[in-house]
Amino acid sequence: MAFDYDLFVIGAGSGGVRAARFSAGFGARVAIAESRYLGGTCVNVGCVPKKLLVYGAHYSEDLEQAHAYGWTASAPTFDWPTLIANKNEEIQRLNGVYRSLLVKSGVKLFEGHARLVDPHTVEVNGERFTAEHILIATGTWPNVPDIPGKEHAITSNEVFFLGQLPKRVLVMGGGYIAVEFASIFNGLGARTTQIYRGELFLRGFDRSIREHLRDELTKKGLDLRFRTTIKRIDKQPDGSLSVTLDDGSTIETDLVMFATGRRPMVDNLGLENTGVTFNDDGFIRVDEHYVSTEPSILALGDVIGRVQLTPVATAEGMAVARRLFRPAEYRPVDYHGIPTAVFSLPHIGTVGLTEDQAVLAGHNITVYESRFGTLKLALTESNEKTFMRLIVDADTDKVLGVHMVGAEAGEIIQGMAVALKAGATKRVFDDTIGIHPTSAEEFVTMRTPIAA
Repeated sequence: MAFDYDLFVIGAGSGGVRAARFSAGFGARVAIAESRYLGGTCVNVGCVPKKLLVYGAHYSEDLEQAHAYGWTASAPTFDWPTLIANKNEEIQRLNGVYRSLLVKSGVKLFEGHARLVDPHTVEVNGERFTAEHILIATGTWPNVPDIPGKEHAITSNEVFFLGQLPKRVLVMGGGYIAVEFASIFNGLGARTTQIYRGELFLRGFDRSIREHLRDELTKKGLDLRFRTTIKRIDKQPDGSLSVTLDDGSTIETDLVMFATGRRPMVDNLGLENTGVTFNDDGFIRVDEHYVSTEPSILALGDVIGRVQLTPVATAEGMAVARRLFRPAEYRPVDYHGIPTAVFSLPHIGTVGLTEDQAVLAGHNITVYESRFGTLKLALTESNEKTFMRLIVDADTDKVLGVHMVGAEAGEIIQGMAVALKAGATKRVFDDTIGIHPTSAEEFVTMRTPIAA
């Protein structure tokens, strides 16, 4: 059968764009359809605009500490609409970059909702096209709990477009999105409360890192409430919100933001017209080559529910393009030792095993820790502490995990990830000369393990 395209991609986020661009570069006939915005969640309502807001929130501390270095200025003021307008301008620029990348790669771009008619046919904007391979890369969508008054709350999709900064904010959730936005609102001056049903946020991260961040956020005035949840939200005559918690108490606030997980975006894709199946959590089931239970249909990125990170989706897109159209260069994605960061204030950076994971895996471990105030804060009144941990296999000396809470943690951990990927031992860390004076040098100067 002759097909219109060798590959038709549904979803122009990071993973879909990477697969489309490189497949076209390898000589394939490629089309891509996107119904919302080029660049997907990360570029438009995710990591990129969120990091811009994190930068904006941190300036409150920078301005406060500047006087210790001899700077004087009139009382600073913050204008939320200016930040949002400038953010919007940057996102529009990035949308154009993605469009240019696709067009220059020879990919046919369709802006509209794509729906599968059968395992080889896609309908978009009233037209039908056939493809030998169809790739689903539609990502995820915020999940909102079904509670009375949920219509009065927002999610991370809407938060980037608020007209004004609320004076009081309640963030519900314990994942990285909740932690980051609680930090952002708190840093920008809103009276912020974060509520989470579990005992401590950021489940899956190293326990000591989570505890340290909890303490630092509390010092910064963030109201953290664990082991509780929202039962209902009622809108008041003045437009404010009254939030009832499960213990019967209420919180008066101006904004409620849910960051309570994300669901796969498979709505109205026509997957019922194919043999595609889903796992128990609703994500598309695929094999190690990202092939679904319908052989002509592949899926990658957040919609398959493996590691939901933008660089992982990009790597998966590269793997799909190579396997289909340049098999001699194919290599599978290595999901071990993936570094990640949480852009709370202060930041978290982490790579490798947590202490609990290392023990559970059967390692006999030695743990090294360091807590210190950075040189930048030495002249100020800030009592923020940077925290670092090394998890080491006591038998092989191999470094199993590197974890950090502090300024520029993500930047520092990226380099640590290279070391772990190369199999570095603690001896290698010890023999590496540090850059002085930096926070990063602490990772190569830890000599005494903590008591068991």
